[in-house]
Amino acid sequence: MKNGSPSQDPAPPIPPPPPPAGMERVQAAEGAAWPARFVLCLYAVGFLDFFGVSMVVPLLSLHVKSLGVSPTVAGVVGSLYGILQLFSSTLVGSWSDVVGRPYCLLVCILFSALGYFVLSMSTNIFLFAVARIFVGIFKHTHSISKVLISDLVPEKQRLLVIGHFNAAANFGFILGPPVGGYLTELEGGFHLTAFVCASIFILNAGVFWMVLQHERKTHGNEWVTINKKKDMLSTEIKNSLHLQSLSHDAAKYSPPTESSWTQVISVLKRLDSIARSDLWDLFLVRLLMSVAVMLYHSNFVLALEERFELKPKLTGYFISYSSTLGVAAGFLLGPITRLYQHNTYAILLRSTVLTCVLLMLYSLLESVWAVVISSTFLAFSTTVGRTCITDLELTLGGNEASGLLIGIGQSVSAVGRIVSPLISGIGQEFSPCGPPLLGGLLGFVAVLIMIMNKSRYSGTRSTKLKST
Repeated sequence: MKNGSPSQDPAPPIPPPPPPAGMERVQAAEGAAWPARFVLCLYAVGFLDFFGVSMVVPLLSLHVKSLGVSPTVAGVVGSLYGILQLFSSTLVGSWSDVVGRPYCLLVCILFSALGYFVLSMSTNIFLFAVARIFVGIFKHTHSISKVLISDLVPEKQRLLVIGHFNAAANFGFILGPPVGGYLTELEGGFHLTAFVCASIFILNAGVFWMVLQHERKTHGNEWVTINKKKDMLSTEIKNSLHLQSLSHDAAKYSPPTESSWTQVISVLKRLDSIARSDLWDLFLVRLLMSVAVMLYHSNFVLALEERFELKPKLTGYFISYSSTLGVAAGFLLGPITRLYQHNTYAILLRSTVLTCVLLMLYSLLESVWAVVISSTFLAFSTTVGRTCITDLELTLGGNEASGLLIGIGQSVSAVGRIVSPLISGIGQEFSPCGPPLLGGLLGFVAVLIMIMNKSRYSGTRSTKLKST
């Protein structure tokens, strides 16, 4: 604006002045199609990720045994993945806040492919350990994809879209094990399966890169940068815009230009902001429910065999049935969120209570049909609960460090994977139903924590990360 007349020069990129009303509508219309295509691409990323991994993971213990190492060495090497995930989840999530989600996701996919390629050549325990180290550090494609989705979609649609993403990924987990089992029966089966898995990750990276390049040519080098807390658009345009943009730090396509030291400092500042926040009770809820669900799954096959003399083959079919229900639960999140008027806290609380009740019924009832019914509804409640707690973490923590929040959540789940085998072993000393019964008690503690913090959880982003 100059001398009372509108200027025809393009607006400077920093700081962007509010564009004319007509231009706002054009930008909103152009931006709405771009995330829709990209979210579909992320669905494909999640599907290929779980499809490739599920081909290999069930075969790892057999392969380690074939290498001729002692059970102790096999156990130590097998724990590498969980231990590395414990630390790398938080760091990689925070790094994605610094360098940008697309760049971080692409790096994670490529290095995961490298890990599985090394695994395909593992003829000794050293190469096997190297492969698991690569995967343990960089296998965060699923969590980074969810952060990217949370950046792209409006808050009210986030729970629905993440649920669909989980459903697409779990569908890959259903198809992967049969394919891996078929390839294993061929000559050099495990090595062939791991190589195919690495090739799937390369394909995944290629698909993601091509979509990025296509959208870069269409929309320029950056995403539509409209931050709900910083933009100057009118209320009318805000309401019509079906896109929640990335923050400036996470919005860039191009590889990071900051020095490595600057990136490290930025990551440490974000870690400090989480350490001084009051989100730890929510992370405690995640930990308790992660352990509770893992205790249920830890001895599922053994418990059904001891309690009802079910053969492992029938139990395998039952596990596939539960996985299929988990996929269906992802598509039911839309009607559920509308029923509860997008109140994530209410959905999470009820799904957690339902999980506790079902774990108790599964543990105490001596009828096989009671076990089938409780396990059926557990597939729904656990899927909904996992999705809701991720959404609640992002809602309470805000957009300042969403990658870090997701990373810490994954680290908390990694702690659950480390401690649940120990708790499960102690529970099995008393009864085959001991682990799920302990899981139900832990879930009850999680419910109490949520009820005690109801005023904060049910608010609208009342928790803010403290600035550094």
